[in-house]
Amino acid sequence: MLNVYLIQVDSVWEDRAANHAKARRLIAEAEPKAGGLIVLPETFSTGFSMNLPVTAEPEDGATEQFLREMAAQYQCCVVGGVVTQTTEGRGMNQSLAVAPDGAVLARYTKNHPFSAIGEDKAHAAGTEVEVFAWQGLRIAPLICYDLRFPELARTAVKAGAEVLIYIAAWPVKRIQHWIMLLQARAIENQAYVVGVNRCGTDPQFTYTGRSLVVDPHGIVIADAAEREGSACARIEPAVVRGWREQFPALRDAGMTNEVRMTQ
Repeated sequence: MLNVYLIQVDSVWEDRAANHAKARRLIAEAEPKAGGLIVLPETFSTGFSMNLPVTAEPEDGATEQFLREMAAQYQCCVVGGVVTQTTEGRGMNQSLAVAPDGAVLARYTKNHPFSAIGEDKAHAAGTEVEVFAWQGLRIAPLICYDLRFPELARTAVKAGAEVLIYIAAWPVKRIQHWIMLLQARAIENQAYVVGVNRCGTDPQFTYTGRSLVVDPHGIVIADAAEREGSACARIEPAVVRGWREQFPALRDAGMTNEVRMTQ
């Protein structure tokens, strides 16, 4: 059994210190139990800005150190968004998973930067998925626009994923897509899906949160609603494994028990 804590932040535009303080408060209010999984949105520490002189950090920079601190304090795995930089100077929009001992369990780079607003010009695309183990479950971190590409989720499931985590800055004008696609990814992959979105506003968009946990049947079991705050859900390994055994759609799709984990 795994307790998942959705931390829905109204990020302050390009203000890392303010957003770390907000996240710290919201995590404390959620009262996570040791062994849990705490999830923060995409680029939570700066907002979804392409201003790399402000947003980009070195590996082990301030946001990574913040995630390590939260993981150690609450003895949980913490997943959150961070922007790092390539040697050529482009950014990388990443989802970082950190263990209580400070180890990086996964550093996933967004495979599909959002070209409609030029993210592909600022951020280099990743080319691989990652799967890590936590509390006996196999988990794949993904990011926002990746949700629209079902083949990416399927690649993660082929690599062993039982839980898909999408961190996001998904605007209100397409929020119904967010909800329906999270449910679709859960149903077609017979997986738990965790979607953690920001709320509030920035210079480009308005966001209404709706961070969700969806079970392998497509049923929403946690919803953080539209305001800054948190929600919690319990993930049961037996549910995802039992459903995959009982209803062998993945096997009938020709998928083998191919498992590649980063940890």
